[in-house]
Amino acid sequence: MRTVLLLICSNIFMTVAWYGHLKFKHQPLLLVIVLSWLIAFFEYCFQVPANRFGYGEFSVFQLKIIQEVITLSVFTVFAWLYFGEEIKWNHGAAFVCLIGAVGFAFWGKL
Repeated sequence: MRTVLLLICSNIFMTVAWYGHLKFKHQPLLLVIVLSWLIAFFEYCFQVPANRFGYGEFSVFQLKIIQEVITLSVFTVFAWLYFGEEIKWNHGAAFVCLIGAVGFAFWGKL
C-alpha cells in the first residue's frame, strides 16, 4: 500500500508538471520548462522511494503497470477537474483494457 500511495503522490506532481502549464500559453516557454522541472523534482521525491520500496514485493513489470494505471487515473481526474474535459465511453473502455493488463501482470501471484 505504501508503494501505491507514493506512486499516487508522484503522479499528481507529474501530471501538474507535464500538463498544468497548458493553461498558461502566454508565459514564456523557458519559464514553464523551469517551473515544470521544479514541480517534477517533487515527483521524483515520491517516485524513487515508491519503486525502491515496491521492488521485491512487486516485479519491475508489475511496478510499471501499477504506475501506468495510477498515471491514467490521476490524469483523468486532472483533465476533468482542471481542463473540464469530458470523459467519454472510449476512455472507460481503455480503463477496462488496463484492468485486464493488471490482471495479466499479476496472474499467478494473486
